[in-house]
Amino acid sequence: QVQFVESGGGLVQPGGSLRLSCVASGSIFSINPMGWYRQAPGKQRELVAHIIASITNYADSVKGRFTMSSDNTKNTLYLQMNSLKPEDTAVYYCNSALVNAWGPWGPGTQVTVSS
Repeated sequence: QVQFVESGGGLVQPGGSLRLSCVASGSIFSINPMGWYRQAPGKQRELVAHIIASITNYADSVKGRFTMSSDNTKNTLYLQMNSLKPEDTAVYYCNSALVNAWGPWGPGTQVTVSS
């Protein structure tokens, strides 16, 4: 069964940048559209970026600031986050972009944007 391990989170000041990574245990990236999700305290998990048919899509709240990429040879997904805002504070996860293809959720990586 595929497993995800996210990393790269941390504490950053508003306006700062972070690069998140997600490593999958299996070669799923080539057959599944993948996505980055986040969940802030008291809120539902939301899809912030995903790749389908080589086209990357972003939630309006992160468009122009976040960039998603992948290295299928390394089974690794990336999320470059620039111009971070306090409202970006959340635990970030990767998984399939398709709800019916979700694998088990990984531990996530905490991103805290605060001065």
